[in-house]
Amino acid sequence: MPSLQAFAGFAALIGGAHAIGQMSCVSFESSSSAFPVVSSGQAAPVYFSSDDWLGVQLAATNFATDIERVTGQKPALHNVTSLTSAVQSGSKPIIIGTLGQSPLIDQIVNSTNLDVSSIDGQWEAFMTQVVANPLPGVDSAYVMIGADKRGTIYALYDHSEQFGVSPWYWWADVPTKQHSELFVAATGCAHGSPTVKYRGIFLNDEQPALQNWAMEKFSNGTGAYYTGSPFNSEFYTTLFELMLRFKANYLWPAMWSSAFAVDDPLNQHYADMYGIVMGTSHEEPIMRSTPVEWDIFGSGPWDYSVNRQNIYDFWVVGAERGKPYENIYSVGMRGAGDLPMSPTTNVALLQQVIGDQRQLLSDVNNGTNITTIPQMWCLYQEVLAYYEEGLQVPDDVTLLWADDLFGNIERFPLYNERNRSGGAGVYYHYDLVGAMRDYKWITSSQMTKTFDQMSLAVDRDAVRIWILNVGDLKPYEMQTEFFITYGWNSSIWTPDNLNTFVSTWAQREFALSESDSGTIADIIANVSRYNSRRKPEMLNGTTYSLTNYREAEIMLEEWNTVLESSTAIYNTVSLAMKPAFFQLVQHPVEASHTVATMWIYAGINNLYASQARVSANDYATQVQSLFQKDYDLELEYHTILDGKWDHMMDQTHIMYYYWQQPMQDTMPFVTWVQSRKSSIAGVMRIVPEKSLGAWPGDNMNDCAQGYSCPNPTMTFDPYVPFQNSYVDVGAGGPIPFDFTVTSNASWLEFSVTAGSISLLAPEQRVYISVNDWSQVTGAETAVINFNATAQGQPLLNVPITFIANHTVPSEGFSGFVEGDGVISIEAAHTTSNTSVAGISWIELPGYGRTLSGITPWPRMADNGTNFTAGAGPHVEYDFYNFNTIGQAGNITITTYVAPSLNANGDDRPIAFAIQVDSETPQTEYFIPPAAPGELPDAWNGMDGFAATNIVPVVTNFTAYPGAHILKIWMVEPAVIVEKIVIDTGGLVPSYLGPPESMTV
Repeated sequence: MPSLQAFAGFAALIGGAHAIGQMSCVSFESSSSAFPVVSSGQAAPVYFSSDDWLGVQLAATNFATDIERVTGQKPALHNVTSLTSAVQSGSKPIIIGTLGQSPLIDQIVNSTNLDVSSIDGQWEAFMTQVVANPLPGVDSAYVMIGADKRGTIYALYDHSEQFGVSPWYWWADVPTKQHSELFVAATGCAHGSPTVKYRGIFLNDEQPALQNWAMEKFSNGTGAYYTGSPFNSEFYTTLFELMLRFKANYLWPAMWSSAFAVDDPLNQHYADMYGIVMGTSHEEPIMRSTPVEWDIFGSGPWDYSVNRQNIYDFWVVGAERGKPYENIYSVGMRGAGDLPMSPTTNVALLQQVIGDQRQLLSDVNNGTNITTIPQMWCLYQEVLAYYEEGLQVPDDVTLLWADDLFGNIERFPLYNERNRSGGAGVYYHYDLVGAMRDYKWITSSQMTKTFDQMSLAVDRDAVRIWILNVGDLKPYEMQTEFFITYGWNSSIWTPDNLNTFVSTWAQREFALSESDSGTIADIIANVSRYNSRRKPEMLNGTTYSLTNYREAEIMLEEWNTVLESSTAIYNTVSLAMKPAFFQLVQHPVEASHTVATMWIYAGINNLYASQARVSANDYATQVQSLFQKDYDLELEYHTILDGKWDHMMDQTHIMYYYWQQPMQDTMPFVTWVQSRKSSIAGVMRIVPEKSLGAWPGDNMNDCAQGYSCPNPTMTFDPYVPFQNSYVDVGAGGPIPFDFTVTSNASWLEFSVTAGSISLLAPEQRVYISVNDWSQVTGAETAVINFNATAQGQPLLNVPITFIANHTVPSEGFSGFVEGDGVISIEAAHTTSNTSVAGISWIELPGYGRTLSGITPWPRMADNGTNFTAGAGPHVEYDFYNFNTIGQAGNITITTYVAPSLNANGDDRPIAFAIQVDSETPQTEYFIPPAAPGELPDAWNGMDGFAATNIVPVVTNFTAYPGAHILKIWMVEPAVIVEKIVIDTGGLVPSYLGPPESMTV
C-alpha cells in the first residue's frame, strides 16, 4: 500500500466533522492544541506563492471562499510574489504550497527541517500540520503541503469537505452547515499516494438530459460553431472543480455531437490549469473525437486498411493539440459508430495502427521516449479478442480491462500480466446505450457490487486507471463518489464497514442524526438492490410473479416501505435542505417506486381481466395515474430552484420496444372489463392463491382442457413461510352480492367468514390457516364453500378442496425444513463455516438480489490458490425434506450465483463445488465457454445472466426424505453465492426464487 495510507483510516470524527474515508483533523470547538482557522470573528490569513501552479492558486481561492461559506468570515488571501514580503509578522497564517514549486513551502522546509519524506516524490500525496517558527516573525502557521499539484489541491478540498462544504454544494445544491468557530488539529491531516493513479469519469450518452440541460444553462441555446455542442469551458470548469473535490483526476469528456478540443478552444487549457488529466474514450484514439471530428475534418472512409494516410494525419493533429497538456492517449482503433474495426479479428492491421500511433506521438513530442507518454488501450468488447489472439501490446501501454456493460468485469490481469510497466485498469459502467437494453435513467447499480468488482481489480493490480461511465452524471452522484473514493484509498473499505460510506455521506450532505443516516443507508441500499434486480428499463408486467410466492406483492410492499422511510425524513429536513435531499434520495426513491409499481399494476390488470374480475379496472386506473405521476416527478425535478436542473430528467424510460431508448414514454398496456355487464359465469369470481385461473366458468388456466374443469384444490403444510394461504373473492359484473365462507373442518381458520362485494368494493381477500395442527394427522382433506347470494340471482357455490399435510421433521433436527415442496436458503445463513489455508466464506452484506452474498475471503490468500472439489473452504446447511421429485428419491438444487466472469485465465474458469451428504462433490463450471472477445450466449438476451443479474446453477442429487447436509465448496476465488433452492417436487416459477424457508 502507498505511504501514509494507514493514516487515512477511520480516525475518530472530531467535533462533528464528517470525513468520508479520510483522516479527520477539523473541529468546531477550541482546544489547547487546535489551530484557529476562524475564532472570535477573525479568520486566519491564507498565503500561497504566485510561483505555484495556477490550479493550486485557484483551489486556494476556493478554499478561502469555503471558509467564508462555513463561518461568514472570509480570510485575507495573499498571493505572494516574493519571500521578503511574504507573511506578516505576528500573524498565525495558513500557508499553502507544493513541494519544489512554492518558494514559501521550500523555505519553510529548509528553515525548520520539516520532515516531508513521507510525501516527497509521491503521486498526489499531501500533509498538513502546525509548524512552529516557519518564517521570520511568524510564531506558528498551519502549513498545507502537496507533493505535487493535485496533492496540494486535494489537501485543500479535503479540509473544505471536513469544514462542511460538500463536493456537491453546486452540483446537488447541498447547503453548508454554519459554524462560528473553526479549528484544525495541530497534527493536521495526511494522505499518501492513492490506490489508483488515474481515477476518472466518462460523460456519455448525454442526449437528451445532460446536453439539453447544458444547452439551456451554458450556451443560450446556440452551441459550438462546428458541432452545436453546449459543453464549453464554463460547463467544464464547474465539472473540474467537482471532480477535484471528490478526488477524481481524469476525464473522458462528452462525445456524442461534441468534441472537447473543438467545442471551446479553452477546454484543454482549463482542464490542465485545474489539474484534470484528459483522455478520450475507448473508440477515440490520440485525443481526437470520433466520429464527430472525423465527420467534420476527416477525408475518406474510417478504414485504416484503405485510408491510412488521411487517418494518420488526423491523429497527428490530436497529438499536436494535446502536446502542451497532461493527457492519457487512447491507442488502437475501432470502427465507425462504436462498432468493430473489421468483420474479422485483423491482428496485423491493429498492430500496425498501434505502432504508427506510437511513432507519431514520439515525433510530435520531438523524439521524446514514447514510454514516458501515458497511453491506454481499452480491451472493450471485441477488442479483447485482438489481445487474446496474440496482439503484442507495448509494455508501457496501460491495458484497460472492461466490464460486460452491466457491471461484471470480463477479465483481470493474470500473474504473468502484472509486471507490465504500463499497468492495468478498468472501464466500468453505471450507464449504457446498447444491447440488451439502454439503462440511462436512474440509479440501478449496487454499491456492494461495485465494491466487489473493484476490490477484485485492486487484488489483481488493475490500479493504473479507473474510468466510470456515468452517463449524465446525475442522478448517479453518490455512487460516482464512492467509485472514486474507493480508488482514492481502497485499504480502508471492507465488507464490514461498507455501509458506513452511505451513512457518513448522509450525515455530511444532510446533517442528519446517526439514526436517520443509518436509515438513509438502508434506503439507498434497497433502491439500488431493487433496481439492479432488473433495470427499470427492462421491467414488464410479469417480471415478478403475480401468482407464486407472493412475489409481486412483496415487491410492492418493499417499494412502499422504502418510499415511506424516505418521505418521513424528507418531510423533516429544512426547506434549505429539501432540494438536495430530493435530488439525491427522494426522487430516485419515488420515481423508481412509481415505475416499478406501475408495471406490477399493469400485470395485475391484465391477469385480473383474463380472470373476468371487475377489479382489473381499478388497476388500469392506477396505471394511468402512476404514468402521469412519473411525469409529474420529472417536472418537479425540472422546476426546483427556479429550474436550475431543467431537462436533467428528460431521459425516456417507459416501454422499450428494442434495445434503443424509446422516442417517447408510453404507458404499459392495460385492458378493461365491462363493468356494466354481468359475467356469464355468475356474480362471483373465486381465485385461489397460486392460480392463474378463476372459478366458476371456463379459463385456460383452470385445467389443461380449459373447460369443464374440476373445482380448485389447495394444499398446505406447517412450514409454508407465510403461515397462511388465501382466496380472492371478486366481482364478475355490476351486481352486488354477499358471500359466506364455511368449512367442514374445525381446524381451519378464516380471516373473514362473510363479506359484501360491489363495484365500490370489488375485491376481498380471505386468508386461510390451520388453527391447530394437532388436529391434523398426516394428510387430511377439508371442503371450503364460498357461497354468493345476490338479489334476483340463484345461489352461487364454489367449493374448494383443501388438503392439509401435517408433516414434521425428526425429533432433534435443527435446520431448514421443506415447505410447499421446496427448501429455500439465503446463502449467508450457514450451519457451519470451515476455513482452509486462511480462507473462509464471508458475507457481502446487502449484495445481490435478495439478502446478501457469500464469497471466499481473502481472495488472494495463499497466493490466489484454488482447490480441488471437497478440499477447500466450505459452508454447510442442514435441511430436512419430506418429499422428492416424483417421489423417486431425487432432488434438484439451484444455486443462485452472481454473474462473475473469469478472473484467473482460461485454464482456471470460475467454479464452485456442491455436495449433499457423502455423495461426491460436483464441480460446477457455471459460465459457458465463449470465443475470445465475446460473452456466452446465455449472458445475453432479456432473460440472460446480465439482464437478470444472476446465474442459476442446476444440480441433481439423490436425497430420500429425512435430514441432510448440503455443502458448498470453494474451488476458485471470486465466486459469490446468493441463494440456494432445493426442489423436492413443488417448485414453481418466479423471478427471485421462493422466500427463505422456515427453520426449526
